Amino acid sequence: MNWMYDLDLAFALAPAVLMAGAALWAWRGRPSVRRMWRQFNVLALAALVLALIALGVQLSFAPGDLVGGLDGLIAVNLFGAWVSLLVQLLGAAIGIYSSKHLEGEPRQPVYIAALAAVLAVVHVLLLADHWVVLIAAWAAIEWAMHYLLCFYRDRPFALLAAHKKMVTDRAADLLLIVAAVLAWSEVGSGSLTELWAFIAAGNASPALAWSGVCLVLAVIARTALMPVHGWLVQVMEAPTPVSALLHAGVVNLGGYVLVLFAPLLGVSLFGRWLLVVFGLVSAVVAGLVLLTRVSQKVHLAWSTIAQMGFMLLECGLGLYLFAALHLLGHSLYKAHNFLNASNAVKECKRKIITGEVANSGWSILIALPVSFVVVFGIQFALGSQTWPWWWSAVLALAWAPLLWVPKAVPGRVDLVRARLLTALGMALFLTIAALIVDRAPVGAGMDPLDPAGIVALVGMGLMYLEMVVFQLWPRAVITARRWVYAGFYMDEGYTHWVLRLWPAHWAAADRAALHAPTILAAPVHGRSQS
Repeated sequence: MNWMYDLDLAFALAPAVLMAGAALWAWRGRPSVRRMWRQFNVLALAALVLALIALGVQLSFAPGDLVGGLDGLIAVNLFGAWVSLLVQLLGAAIGIYSSKHLEGEPRQPVYIAALAAVLAVVHVLLLADHWVVLIAAWAAIEWAMHYLLCFYRDRPFALLAAHKKMVTDRAADLLLIVAAVLAWSEVGSGSLTELWAFIAAGNASPALAWSGVCLVLAVIARTALMPVHGWLVQVMEAPTPVSALLHAGVVNLGGYVLVLFAPLLGVSLFGRWLLVVFGLVSAVVAGLVLLTRVSQKVHLAWSTIAQMGFMLLECGLGLYLFAALHLLGHSLYKAHNFLNASNAVKECKRKIITGEVANSGWSILIALPVSFVVVFGIQFALGSQTWPWWWSAVLALAWAPLLWVPKAVPGRVDLVRARLLTALGMALFLTIAALIVDRAPVGAGMDPLDPAGIVALVGMGLMYLEMVVFQLWPRAVITARRWVYAGFYMDEGYTHWVLRLWPAHWAAADRAALHAPTILAAPVHGRSQS
């Protein structure tokens, strides 16, 4: 069977090789731009086919089988194969979209090279089985993303977002290095497979616990949770396909790393609590900010912050399979929404949630009980105790706003239908997720009165209550809405700190734009490509 493992590894590495070749070819810049795009799209589709074959080979292995590896540096795993296929699917779609979207723009060879480089290194990160490979690949992804974020070099908000992201990424790199040193010194090896075996043997120590804390803090920084979230909103000045790549692919890598490092989080209680606190705060605050935003792309950016907060909350609660399913679903959903942003702007002249067309009061009142009935009904219909009751309640609170429908006014029938279809789709997804989790009971044996779970439930309950108040009595919370609109001004403080710690050479020319809180808090309009 060794040849099967080698074949699996070869197919898993092939997409990275093809995308690296596309990056080098574009960086040389010899053929015409149109020919570059043709070559990139052909290679991206070929890489997609190879990623699909790699997943098929992985699925052919029985559970518990060894996986292909290369000298303790890289290894193939099933979840990584799923994410690799998803990433390459997004990369191929974004490449085809970009070839039309950027037609006539200068610096397209740099764009193609950077896009291909991001895809290549993402595939390497998904195969990482060593601390050095993981850290180097993640740093390389952010380096290549910098060229995409600064594609429009004359836009101050694009430069500001890239600068803030760069500072945050360097801090994340240092945290990852500290995490690696602590774990390496304890295990005696940088191999992640050996780390999992070391922990499985019952070994736990303060060094491993602090390694988990550093890893969690690095992931929080890389996934743009509050208070380091501002760059993810301001990056809307980049081209729309770059936003799709960032929100649907790159940011989600934090969730993948946490699922991969589940054994390490298992011996780091403080690390898991950090995920619960930061994830819950980000999900709650971003969910409220969504009620105040009108710009389509900015709305999507805050949605990503809320979703990533919820995903990290799932990891903090030990519900890694839910987090994995959430990652896959969120990536597909967010890529579609960004690549369809221009049509959404044309069709949605007014904001559904807080605009001229308000949500129906009766739907707001009955949404929560209906949501509780559906979610608990799915759980008990399966006769399943694979997760505790508080998690069903959290899911019900998160799903209930999808049942809010706009008031029945002329010309809005399609919006009502779309909202109801979305709610039905979510119910179907919950059913499928329950069936999957029932076969792999990741939450079995969890304490029904787990303090972290109760904190998550209380936090989500308060968020839902605040959302209802914002909907039913908007004039009574005008002052609160101003603070919520600005994200409680957390980003303004972080921006001030970043520019003091690491000044930017271009900041003086745009001092007024970069230091005005009302500008940074406002939706990005004007030249943003929505």
